[in-house]
Amino acid sequence: RAWTAAGKQEFFPPNQSQVNSHQEKLRTYLNELDSIKSRLTQVIEKMNTRTVVVLTCNHGQSELLMNFACSARARGFDLKNVLVFPTDQETKELAEGMGLATFYEEKLMASIPKREAGVYGDHIFISVMFAKVLCVQLVNELGYDLLFQDVDVVWYKDPLEYFHDKSLPEFDMYFQDDGSRQERYAPYSANTGFYYVRSNNKTRHLFRHFLYSADLINVWSSHQQVLIALLSEHNSVTGLSVKIFPKEMEEFPGGLQFHRKKESMKKIMSGDSKAYIFHMSWTTNKDDKLRFFEQMGEWYLNKRCIGKEAHEITDKDVTENKNGLLIENCCSAEPLITCHYRDKPSKIPCKDSPAIDQNG
Repeated sequence: RAWTAAGKQEFFPPNQSQVNSHQEKLRTYLNELDSIKSRLTQVIEKMNTRTVVVLTCNHGQSELLMNFACSARARGFDLKNVLVFPTDQETKELAEGMGLATFYEEKLMASIPKREAGVYGDHIFISVMFAKVLCVQLVNELGYDLLFQDVDVVWYKDPLEYFHDKSLPEFDMYFQDDGSRQERYAPYSANTGFYYVRSNNKTRHLFRHFLYSADLINVWSSHQQVLIALLSEHNSVTGLSVKIFPKEMEEFPGGLQFHRKKESMKKIMSGDSKAYIFHMSWTTNKDDKLRFFEQMGEWYLNKRCIGKEAHEITDKDVTENKNGLLIENCCSAEPLITCHYRDKPSKIPCKDSPAIDQNG
């Protein structure tokens, strides 16, 4: 599995420098673990939920987090079970200003840059991926079921209703299908930006293993590739059961549908789809995600709040008043639709806009 059909090797072990860097992070984690677990338990107990919706974000991606909150509130969703793990103080203040619960551990997140990634797989992207490992492992370790999602997700229906349905066949983990069939994602092709985890001995062992092996993220430039490799191993050794939703399934669409499935996108935007969420995966960077969401009619964040810190949005003390202080300033009740590209799905006609794809 380490080699592609074209003869390219895609699975390398970490070098000593990468191992040393990761061991420093693990040393901090283990030294602080008892305190972290105690404080995190208090936060989750206050949420009074049996399943935690987990997100992590740095300031460079904060507009997408805020748009998720605005779009969810525009549709009437209660976000009391959402817990954000910000990687910096600026994002903590913004998330709390949007009325979201947060857990910020500065020592663990100190190595993560505040800027957004330029492209998929660059050094900032890779650094943020460690936060994705930490937040899931900690919540899972405490015994809570969880839904992890990237911040480039919007909800049409509460996805927890799907996972709490007693008729759902029981697996330890459920994943959105990524749609890509690259060899490095075999055998599962799981998208690790939207997945559900039942907390049990098998999943707790998996995520401890992932945490201790997270130096591979730096080597392979992919959180997804490492987790899929571990899923395969744990399925074989411990019997971990993994469900990948079929890519044809309407309930959990993403980048595959956006870029390649015109009829699926028509159903989503007309409201005739069974979709619970939409995940803007398969997208190069944050700017493209923002434009695609604007064109889809899924952008609800006012322009005055884009690229800002909380104190730049309001003159009120954001460190004292945390209960949704920014919602009124930042959230639109209606989608803010803008055309950008004639060759991408759009809520309104965009025929006069330029094409983004080479064959557009």
